[in-house]
Amino acid sequence: MPKTEDDMPADLIEAWTLSAAATLGSAVRARGILLELRARLPAAVRKSLDINGQVLTLAMPAGSRAEFSAASAVIGSSLKEIESLPVIPREIEDILTITTTERHRWRGDGRLPSAGTRTVKLAGRAKSITFHVFDPRLVEDILDRGVIEEWREEDAAAALENRQRAAFKAKLTRSLKKAKKASPASKDTTDDAASKLRDWDAFKRDGLLR
Repeated sequence: MPKTEDDMPADLIEAWTLSAAATLGSAVRARGILLELRARLPAAVRKSLDINGQVLTLAMPAGSRAEFSAASAVIGSSLKEIESLPVIPREIEDILTITTTERHRWRGDGRLPSAGTRTVKLAGRAKSITFHVFDPRLVEDILDRGVIEEWREEDAAAALENRQRAAFKAKLTRSLKKAKKASPASKDTTDDAASKLRDWDAFKRDGLLR
């Protein structure tokens, strides 16, 4: 006699809700946490872990109890330290709503200090890539203080000052070039005046004015 649906063993399911301190309000960060946890699981069960909003769900067939228990233990252990997981570039851009250019500029001038680097090898690529990561508590502090607009205003003021300085420098350079071009003519005029004075002295010396 075939089994009915009610007779079939239920799938093994466990769920975990990510904290706001872990995701920092970012769906990109939540997705990054999922990928990090999957990387810690055996390849055969990685796709059994998924995320919907802030909720991680591990779902496996009833016959996989041993694998399910092992994966659940890894996930539970990893989540204890997940709030300290370094923030990667695409995550910090989403959390702070900044551009890649701003991230590079502010990391370079120290406003977004790096917490180190991370090297990964992407699927299908021969070479590894290395990028800077950031302390999640620092990112949270920047988010809470709301300083991004202040930084943008500072950058705008600095850019305006640089444009004015460049314009003044260009104007000064043009003035110097004009002065240099005009100097030979001035010299000729001076030479003509000096020559006339010499002729006048000779004329006077010959007594023609007496």
